[in-house]
Amino acid sequence: EVKMAWCEGVLSLLLLLAVMATAAPTDTLQKFPLLMPHVKPERAETYFCTPIRIDPTVEYYITAFQPNASMETAHHMLLYGCETPGAEDEVWNCGEMALAQPGIKSAPVCGSGSQVIYAWARDAPKLVLPEGVAFKVGGKSPIQYIVLQVHYASVERFKDGSTDDSGVFLYYTETPQPKAAGVLLMGTGGRINPNSVEYMETACTITEDKVIHPFAFRTHTHALGRVVSGYKVSRKGYFDQWELIGKKDPQLPQMFYPIEKDLILKKGDTVAARCTMESKRDRTTRVGAFNKDEMCNFYIMYWTPSTEPLRQKYCFSPGPPLYRWQQEFSSLPKDASVIPASEESHYYHHSHHHHHY
Repeated sequence: EVKMAWCEGVLSLLLLLAVMATAAPTDTLQKFPLLMPHVKPERAETYFCTPIRIDPTVEYYITAFQPNASMETAHHMLLYGCETPGAEDEVWNCGEMALAQPGIKSAPVCGSGSQVIYAWARDAPKLVLPEGVAFKVGGKSPIQYIVLQVHYASVERFKDGSTDDSGVFLYYTETPQPKAAGVLLMGTGGRINPNSVEYMETACTITEDKVIHPFAFRTHTHALGRVVSGYKVSRKGYFDQWELIGKKDPQLPQMFYPIEKDLILKKGDTVAARCTMESKRDRTTRVGAFNKDEMCNFYIMYWTPSTEPLRQKYCFSPGPPLYRWQQEFSSLPKDASVIPASEESHYYHHSHHHHHY
């Protein structure tokens, strides 16, 4: 019965979009609620996913995201664009790190073509993309489904039988927008030794012939992260010139923060990210999905003056001890781990001979 209701739900959504398309003038922003269907999480640390299928005959342009959640219930929410969803159900368990709720299917967020398009945590405000910038979905785009993932850290509020409809209102238009939005997710594998401070580092060179304008960034670690920073690195003679894209304490709300400085990335430029991890544990901590594990992520949200974003969605390295920045850069940013962002100068020029880890 749920399956039937879900199919009818998808059908009515498609019909609704079709009606809205004919009824509304195309240049007005429309608002679509992507919300949890009144779920009742039973266990702390639950991750639920719910999908919408987008009309494959129409391209929609998402220009803003308005969260509908409060810190007390949702710990964080992510929106993924997928080619196919992880499941066809109305709701499924989609957190590898969580205990699955009995009676509800477990599956990944996306079946294929996964990319993050929005993230919210801890009472972060609405995110409005810059003028003319949009995520293109539906139609011939690789995003045929949008899946909402909500992480419930605590379930105290649901003990009395109340349910949750946390989610995101999507603002969209059918008018094609001149600038395509995209997200590049940087991250590492690797491990952190007991009772140590470790740098987890990654870097990728842009190989596509596009001009990329980063405008927001997000950091993500689990409990051991102290600071996460991302840089643009360009070769100047014998030196690597480092420019800060963004830097945050990952224990602060893990939302998208604006990038203060206008910088552009183009073919041949390198993006690099580092997480400083501090372990007071007597065991080795590895990268993984569970809370006992760690993660090192730096997200760059950008626009590009073309109809398509980068084909590259991810930039991952094996992390420590297999990979370190030293292996490919002649100079490193001065103390990327310690100095607060406000005190950082724009450029760092010093050769690796003077750099001590």
